[in-house]
Amino acid sequence: MITLEWLYLLSGAVFAAWAVLSLRDRSNPKRRGNAAFWGLVAASFLFGSHLSDLANGVLVLGLVGLAGLHRLGRSDPATTSPAERTTLATRFGNRLFVPALVIPVTAVAGTVLYAWTPLGELGLFEERRETLILLGIGVLLALGMALHWLRPPALAPLQEGRRLIDSIGWAAILPQMLAALGGIFALAGVGEIIGTFAGAAIPEGSLFLSVALYCLGMAGFTIIMGNAFAAFPVMATAIGIPVLVQQFGGNAPVVGAIGMLAGFCGTLLTPMAANFNIVPAALLDMRSQYGVIRMQWGTAVPLLACNLLLIYWLAFP
Repeated sequence: MITLEWLYLLSGAVFAAWAVLSLRDRSNPKRRGNAAFWGLVAASFLFGSHLSDLANGVLVLGLVGLAGLHRLGRSDPATTSPAERTTLATRFGNRLFVPALVIPVTAVAGTVLYAWTPLGELGLFEERRETLILLGIGVLLALGMALHWLRPPALAPLQEGRRLIDSIGWAAILPQMLAALGGIFALAGVGEIIGTFAGAAIPEGSLFLSVALYCLGMAGFTIIMGNAFAAFPVMATAIGIPVLVQQFGGNAPVVGAIGMLAGFCGTLLTPMAANFNIVPAALLDMRSQYGVIRMQWGTAVPLLACNLLLIYWLAFP
């Protein structure tokens, strides 16, 4: 049986390769910092499930220290030349996107086939992890297709991946960090504290105000922490489950799913979501690092209002 651990090992191997290539890149003055950072990420994927909580915590502190001390720098590894890329683009045109499309097609079609055909009875994949595993298989299929079709240098995929990940830098793992922070907040009882204040502020029996506070809280905590996955356990513990689901009898999947969408509206409005809002501004050389957020607020605010109304209309019989 192929388990999720296999996907962790594959990801860890890629990060380890980036660490080695970074260490050998003498053109990057911060190559040792890059190598140490991606090496620690590789260790987390490869050995995290075998390490103690303390050891994993020390590993995370090492990542934070390297990022906080500005030890990471952008690299510019040599892969294909600009002339070669222009030639390939002229020759193949939009067909160059075919390998990229293989990944979602494999994940979606593979999941459907596995769930609705006798393939599911073979027990090939870990239960409830089929889509993630098929996503990894899709990546391997797309990579194999691109290598066979385009015949780039052998290390081109790893070097191009390293160039991209170095451009993003520490922000590449920010969503995982913030999601873990949300779990810590929930375990620390932040949700219960917020629920107590909310219960005192909301008039008894006011469903609409409860939904509004839930959605605004999802967006607000996402703005603070930069990730809706970090906000969800806090607001679900505070209002989503005890008030909307248990007190008012709301449909839990609707409350949870649309509540996440309300949180994503906050993602559009915060520099804390650096990988979405700050890194693109840097990569595009925008005049203002907040240019992406300025373009998104006009969508985020009315969309938040729509999500609030959708929960109010759809979640309660």
